[in-house]
Formats: sequence, C-alpha cells, structure tokens
Amino acid sequence: MEPRRKPLFANLMANSDTFRDALRTGNPAVLKTLLGPATRGFLAQVAKGHERTEVTSSYPVTFDWTYERNHPELARLYSSAKRSQWDAETGLDWSGDVDPEDAANDLMPEEYLPFVDLPGYRKASPKEKADQKLSYMSWTLSQFLHGEQGALFAAAQVTTAVRWLDGKLYGSTQVVDEGRHVEVFHRYLTEKLRKRYEINDNLYVIIDALMSDSRWDIKFLGMQIMVEGLALGAFGTFFQRTREPLLKELLRNVIGDEARHVHYGVLSLADCYTGELSEKELRERQDWAFEMSLLLRNRFLLQEFYDEYYAHEMSRKAWNRHMMDCSMMTLFRQTMFKRIVPNLKRIHLLPDRLRKHYDEIGLLAYEHGAAAPELTARDLLEG
Repeated sequence: MEPRRKPLFANLMANSDTFRDALRTGNPAVLKTLLGPATRGFLAQVAKGHERTEVTSSYPVTFDWTYERNHPELARLYSSAKRSQWDAETGLDWSGDVDPEDAANDLMPEEYLPFVDLPGYRKASPKEKADQKLSYMSWTLSQFLHGEQGALFAAAQVTTAVRWLDGKLYGSTQVVDEGRHVEVFHRYLTEKLRKRYEINDNLYVIIDALMSDSRWDIKFLGMQIMVEGLALGAFGTFFQRTREPLLKELLRNVIGDEARHVHYGVLSLADCYTGELSEKELRERQDWAFEMSLLLRNRFLLQEFYDEYYAHEMSRKAWNRHMMDCSMMTLFRQTMFKRIVPNLKRIHLLPDRLRKHYDEIGLLAYEHGAAAPELTARDLLEG
C-alpha cells in the first residue's frame, strides 16, 4: 500500500492550486460532477503510463421518428459542412522534411517560445535549443491530438443525444471532421516531429468529465463551446506564427472545420439556456463553465515539457508561475479565450455574479468580441 500512497500524495501536492481553484464558485453540484474526473486525472493519473484508458459513460440516446427538418440554421451549417470536406491524405503535401533548425521554415520563431528567457534555454547550444523547440511543438500538437480524440468520441455522443434531426445530420459531419483531425495530427507527430507526449492531466479531467456526464447539454457546452472554442484560438495563434508550410496548411484546414463546430454549439444551446432550464439548473451550468475555464487555462502550463527539461533547475511552482506571468503565455491565453468568452455570453453563461472571477484570472478581456455565428473562416485565420 505504501508505494501507492506516496504517488497519490505527491500528485495531490502538485495539483493543490488546481483543487483550491475548484472552490471558487462553491457550487456543490458542480464539484460533485467533477470529483470523479479530478480523482482519476489528477490523483490516480489513469491516462499516464497506459496504452488505453476506459471511461464509464451513461447518457440518453434520442431517436427522432418524425424526421422533421425544422432548424434552418443547422440545416445550412450541415450543407456547408458537406461542401467543405477535405482529404487528410491527398489534400496536403506530406513530402517535405521538418527541421527545427531551419530558419526559413521555422516551426516557431524563438521570440514566441514561453521559456526563451529562462537560463536553461539561454545557456543551451544551438542544437539543444532546436531540440527544446521541437519538443515544445511536439507537446503542444500532442495535446491537440489528444483533444481531437476526445472530440471524436464526444461528437459521436452528441450526435446520438441531440434532439433535432438537423442537429443529428450536422453532427454526423463533425464525427468525420474529428476523425480527420486525429489522422492529421497523429501523422504529423509520427512522421515529421517523431515525438509524442502523454495527455496533460487538466485536459484528461476535462475529457473524462464530458464523456462520463449523462446530460446532453453539458456535452455540448464542454466540447462545442469550451474545448472547441479554445482550440480555435490555439490553432489560430499557431497558424499565424509558424513558418512551416505543412503545419500551416494543416492548421488552415482544421480551423475551417472547428469554426463550424463552435457555431453548432452556440445554435444548439442558445434556446436551451434561454427558457428550458430552471434557475438552479442554469446557475449550475454557469458555474460548471467557469470551472472548465480554469482547467482549460491550466492546460497550457506545459508540465510534461517541464518534467523533461526544467525540473532539475526550478520548482514546479516556480515554473507554473512563470507560465502564468510571462507575456507570451498571457497573450496566448487571452487569444484562446477570446473564442470562448463571447460564446458563453451569447448563451447566457456569463452572469454578473461570475464576472469578477473571470476578470481575476484574466479571461474577461474579450467579452465584447464576436460570437461564433458572426465570424467567418477568414476572421479566424487573421486572428
């Protein structure tokens, strides 16, 4: 028993700040739904060191025997999705090599690396710096890959759970999209970077919470609004900064898909959160969205990268503080969340009582930005 108790305690201490964050809203219903995923993800770390992880899932499956097509906006989105399909195998040029030391096709310019001012990077040789850059990109794209696998499974659940035929038809195209995203990120990591990291604990807890929750609207909220919204911001940031041609084109195509996914979530939840829920149920969704925002914010602390390159020279707490405070990561988080906060506001999940909490963690800056239905693919590519 002793060997098992020590890692659990160490994991608890390493994630103490995260558990304190979970008490911000003080909503017992929200804490109850996240307790199981947090225990499995942060403490037991069931996704680390294993080839597979099972999540028990239970949710209602809705059959629509009327086959009535009465949601025209979703129908238009379905038509757009059918026209916009692309082939991951033949639609991209996979022939070139990716070299982290190639300045002309730079994976990520040095000024955008969040650890560029740390001694462990400044004192490194050019080859060591290139190795850290490749590993940073591998870590980031690995998390994209893991998130897309979660999105693939969630999209399948959402398609069976959504109550309208137009939503089910559109959902079928998202399942195809997410499968394609898993394919392209896995291939890029395997063939071009030749390195892949395990899933970050914060991301695992989010996916576990979505997959194991029985409420259809929570699956929509968590995946379509929160995870996909964050992905839009992250993909856009990397699209604008990378000079590597294959990665740039890959991200361009993925961003077009993700824009539709978030739009789908906003259309599906706007009516539900306007009049279908009780005040207590709506309050729980509002608090749940805030807790997800905290987990998503912490998703990009690069802790697995830290374990490999910086654990010997600085504490995890000091590393987390640097990742929270450095200007590059601050801008990165704001850019990501500008694709989430306007959508939360649009579907009535940004109440006055939570505004101070969002403001305290720096996520309120873009509340007046455009929501998904007002954005085009070009808007997203230009930032």
